[in-house]
Amino acid sequence: MSSRKKLVVLTGAGVSAESGISTFRDSNGLWENHKVEEVAAIEGWYADPALVLRFYNERRAQLAQVRPNAAHVAIASLEKDWDVTVVTQNVDNLHERAGSTRVVHLHGELTKVRPENCYNDMDGFSEETVFDIGFDSIELGDKAPNGAQLRPHIVWFGEAVPKINQAIDAVEGADILLIVGTSLQVYPAAGLYRFAKSDTPIYIIDPKDVAIQDSRLTHIKDVATSGMETFLSVLKVL
Repeated sequence: MSSRKKLVVLTGAGVSAESGISTFRDSNGLWENHKVEEVAAIEGWYADPALVLRFYNERRAQLAQVRPNAAHVAIASLEKDWDVTVVTQNVDNLHERAGSTRVVHLHGELTKVRPENCYNDMDGFSEETVFDIGFDSIELGDKAPNGAQLRPHIVWFGEAVPKINQAIDAVEGADILLIVGTSLQVYPAAGLYRFAKSDTPIYIIDPKDVAIQDSRLTHIKDVATSGMETFLSVLKVL
């Protein structure tokens, strides 16, 4: 058992934005010029799976062209002194590529796929049928070994968030909670901070005003990269 203190980092789209990945929901309510319900809801998959596959093929190709930024690297560097768990709403693999070793992906992983009839209540959300395709594409007609159509391993609106309990457990055990690059608007992730112990300090890095009111909260009003520099300085004097 590690005697090091536990630091949980909750991250959102703002961490990856500085790598060139567009935030999930732009100010116009669209994601890469698509209505969110077309490409990020289970109804969208049922309505037009070819469109959804094409959309995520494009996201995968984009991910291949970007690199982790200084915020990802700074978060990974925390592991030198802390027992770190990253809980991310992001579906990219930039945390892993920066060196983070324990990452909980609440909303799935872009580089992974699975049969459309697996990873559900019936199989207890087992990841046995999930596999990594890197930055490759999948098309309509591409079948899993069980004969079912392959789909992105993404948690869409209208679907369960199987790893939320794992995330809650991490936050409940945190000695420090750091929130970076998320507006805390998409539930259930937005409510995770409420599970932190009453004496756990919470730091949030966000260039915009923060809507939540909590006496434990310290707001570092900055973007992720330079905000992480400030946070690392704060840690040195704790």
